[in-house]
Amino acid sequence: MAEPIREFLRGEGRDGRGRLLADVLAFDDARIEAVHDFIQWLFPLPDPSQAVPGSPVLGTAEAAAIRADPQALEGFRAALERMTRFYAGTDHWLVRFDHNHRRITRIIAATRALLGREEAARFHAAVAARDAAEGGVIDLASRRYWERALG
Repeated sequence: MAEPIREFLRGEGRDGRGRLLADVLAFDDARIEAVHDFIQWLFPLPDPSQAVPGSPVLGTAEAAAIRADPQALEGFRAALERMTRFYAGTDHWLVRFDHNHRRITRIIAATRALLGREEAARFHAAVAARDAAEGGVIDLASRRYWERALG
């Protein structure tokens, strides 16, 4: 059975646009902000993306294969670290409503599913602290989605 997400996270497969994991991880902050079809590959979920139809959907067997694959987990951790740097180093998402708030929900949920609650909580704490430092400007509903994704 094909495991395109696992192969992508291993750095061996290509996403729907033909990019390798290394290509996506090398995006600068402006490109991360402007491009909307990579996050589903870095942080896969078992539900189809509403924002990018045709994006990969993470099945139970592929999720288990990723959790058992040190190379795929290394790729996933590199993606998590890159997005953590993005949210630490940019401010435009620190507004009431922004598409990045959905990305953050996705990152928390995927991290919880593939790395565990502790890693997801670490990312959640980082973005929540950035919001708190700005006076809690992000919409309460978005922050609640983050908390639900954390579990």
